[in-house]
Amino acid sequence: RPTDDSNQPPGRGVLSMHGLTYGVIRVDSEEKLSVLTVQDVGLVMPGAIMCSVKPDGIPQLCKTDEIGELCVCAIATGTSYYGLSGMTKNTFEVFPMTSSGGPITEYPFIRTGLLGFIGPGGLVFVIGKMDGLMVVSGRRHNADDIVATALAVEPMKFVYRGRIAVFSVSVLHDERIVIVAEQRPDSTEEDSFQWMSRVLQAIDSIHQVGVYCLALVPANTLPKTPLGGIHLSETKQLFLEGSLHPCNVLMCPHTCVTNLPKPRQKQPEIGPASVMVGNLVSGKRIAQASGRDLGQIEDNDQARKFLFLSEVLQWRAQTTPDHVLYTLLNCRGTIANSLTCVQLHKRAEKIAVMLMERGHLQDGDHVALVYPPGIDLIAAFYGCLYAGCVPITVRPPHPQNIATTLPTVKMIVEVSRSACLMTTQLICKLLRSREAAAAVDVRTWPPVLDTDDLPKKRPAQIYKPSNPETLAYLDFSVSTTGMLAGVKMSHAATSAFCRSIKLQCELYPSREVAICLDPYCGLGFVLWCLCSVYSGHQSILIPPSELETNPALWLLAVSQYKVRDTFCSYSVMELCTKGLGSQTESLKARGLDLSRVRTCVVVAEERPRIALTQSFSKLFKDLGLHPRAVSTSLGCRVNLAICLQGTSGPDPTTVYVDMRALRHDRVRLVERGSPHSLPLMESGKILPGVRIIIANPETKGPLGDSHLGEIWVHSTHNASGYFTIYGDESLQSDHFNSRLSFGDTQTIWARTGYLGFLRRTELTDANGERHDALYVVGALDEAMELRGMRYHPIDIETSVIRAHKSITECAVFTWTNLLVVVVELDGSEQEALDLVPLVTNVVLEEHYLIVGVVVVVDIGVIPINSRGEKQRMHLRDGFLADQLDPIYVAYNM
Repeated sequence: RPTDDSNQPPGRGVLSMHGLTYGVIRVDSEEKLSVLTVQDVGLVMPGAIMCSVKPDGIPQLCKTDEIGELCVCAIATGTSYYGLSGMTKNTFEVFPMTSSGGPITEYPFIRTGLLGFIGPGGLVFVIGKMDGLMVVSGRRHNADDIVATALAVEPMKFVYRGRIAVFSVSVLHDERIVIVAEQRPDSTEEDSFQWMSRVLQAIDSIHQVGVYCLALVPANTLPKTPLGGIHLSETKQLFLEGSLHPCNVLMCPHTCVTNLPKPRQKQPEIGPASVMVGNLVSGKRIAQASGRDLGQIEDNDQARKFLFLSEVLQWRAQTTPDHVLYTLLNCRGTIANSLTCVQLHKRAEKIAVMLMERGHLQDGDHVALVYPPGIDLIAAFYGCLYAGCVPITVRPPHPQNIATTLPTVKMIVEVSRSACLMTTQLICKLLRSREAAAAVDVRTWPPVLDTDDLPKKRPAQIYKPSNPETLAYLDFSVSTTGMLAGVKMSHAATSAFCRSIKLQCELYPSREVAICLDPYCGLGFVLWCLCSVYSGHQSILIPPSELETNPALWLLAVSQYKVRDTFCSYSVMELCTKGLGSQTESLKARGLDLSRVRTCVVVAEERPRIALTQSFSKLFKDLGLHPRAVSTSLGCRVNLAICLQGTSGPDPTTVYVDMRALRHDRVRLVERGSPHSLPLMESGKILPGVRIIIANPETKGPLGDSHLGEIWVHSTHNASGYFTIYGDESLQSDHFNSRLSFGDTQTIWARTGYLGFLRRTELTDANGERHDALYVVGALDEAMELRGMRYHPIDIETSVIRAHKSITECAVFTWTNLLVVVVELDGSEQEALDLVPLVTNVVLEEHYLIVGVVVVVDIGVIPINSRGEKQRMHLRDGFLADQLDPIYVAYNM
């Protein structure tokens, strides 16, 4: 400002904040809160020219009522950045254009980095800095203005020395405003929340913009510039990488994220005729596939001539009495116990006598077998068959955790209507202990028989069922949604099941198979107890609990016994991957060799966990494991094994599907590595005697190839129905006998409750046909309906686990339309609040969903069942009953 005419008052302007966000100058009255009062900074220096240009794009001159970046042309300025030619061109060599497109002078202008305008009489006004400019949904906001508004809310009482940083981060195709402030050392939680809510209201009313995240950090913890101010870019970097360590966080994604895609509207369903015509026109075949036909396979299967497993065992005991069927290993890898055909037969006879004499049981009575994984369980099972009783295998209570595990045992015993309970002496004592009495009412147990002390005599005769359709055993399992469901397995289904597995895995008496599974339900039970008796191969049994003390036990056994086929669960695979990751060299030195393994099958009831199987394959590749050996199987309640890789046939294939299309129940195949792609691995080969069709779960109509629908299965080894369902008595009877609404309406199908699709590949099957691959996407009852779309929890969880290095596990569920994300934190509790914005960001970016609640908990809080699946519904109940003892719960506004 020149000194001679100092009597001239300085220029001042009162500008509308709302106008400024659109980049225009609108004069307003001073009474309002939403105005910015500015004073001029003086006139242009002599010999210099100043102008304002549009802040983005071509440097075009602004109109007189527009805000732009101030540029100056003078002799007394710098000319370049040393050694940075690109930045020099952009900053020091700007040629402002007129609206007609021509430059205003031939001299270059220099950008000042300041926002402002040239007022009346050549006065220059500055209203902010370019690097504080944030463009949110097309409107511009200045960081300095927002800082001023935040500080004006009870200013010095709360923010420590006015240290506050405002910047924007890009989430879901738009800038989002983040405010980070240091709070005074003596402020309470109550103060901080009051201050935060007031700041949000003030910014909303004055700037009409939503704040995405408001974080408070302890005093003196934000990074400083050399002059003592706040280092903005470093603060932003810390925020984005999750190492800011705030002590309070408030996220408001619901109010400020307004650009989510529209919720999906369900279209009216298409009629059957249109579906048929549509598939014909597009050249799509109806999605159906089947394993080899059991009737047409000629093999010298001696066991086929018997209808019942009990007869097969008697025949084996006569023809090959000393052939070893079972070998049980202990945690040191030495043989703890083994059973030959005749030993098993004699032991089963004694148990049958015990059931009839001490238990006074009639044929058809139900017997609960509560045994640890081992040989006693197998003998007790065949003892029940010899006595004509129906066995139910039950996982024994955990001695260190009776309070939570015993009620489940009690529930299965009651629901299965067991007339008697058989177990070992040790568990017998456990059931009568003081701890047990505290957990359940011990007086209501049925009679307990202890099989460690057996009668010496043989039964008068061995029971033979009158009809193969009668009940052989009951299979109870707790689903991931926390439902206890028991299914009925008939003698015919049991024999057909064993035959199907024998053919798929080419099992003969000369073969050895290593099994590291829980033997209580599903395919795990069948492999542990039934298959060896039917096929005559030797089963090497490895209880998974032993791996906790010796993680290498399973693989060492596979190597030592030169096993070609082995079965495990995901939890076993995870134990090996985590526990042996750094030991591959020492294992190699110990002579561990996996080169003979032809198939290593994960027994599962879920979508194949590609990341785990791949890291397992990579890790043990050096020890000779063939990458193509690892595969998975698929079972469910209505059919305990639908797919199993087996020995012949093409290797399992992997496809990449578009995750966004999946949410709309469509399958779109994409290339590997394309955005939003999800890898899906085939769930193994369809077993002999199994037919599969993909049906629409709502209309029950058949679907075309590569369409997402419910997997329906028809097979001789389907279970024959639910025994009882605990928790939902009215569960659809149509799970076991559904018919298609059009097309082939005669066949009776069982509904698996899993969504998936079939795809015909270019590969050739063992029978010379083109190979049909089955891909599982997820369970119907686990899927979440949000904004009209179907989400599978595992996809959201995978994104969340990738968001920060300290997140070890994650589980999601819905609570009244809100998405709740529970994360396990492996790190100091300071990091807990860093996770909240990162989790919210990643779910918004990748899934277009707003997280309602983020719960940060300690490691091991998310419950996992014996199959290694997350029990999300148990977790939800724990959350609603306030039993999780979380480190932090953030409710996103």
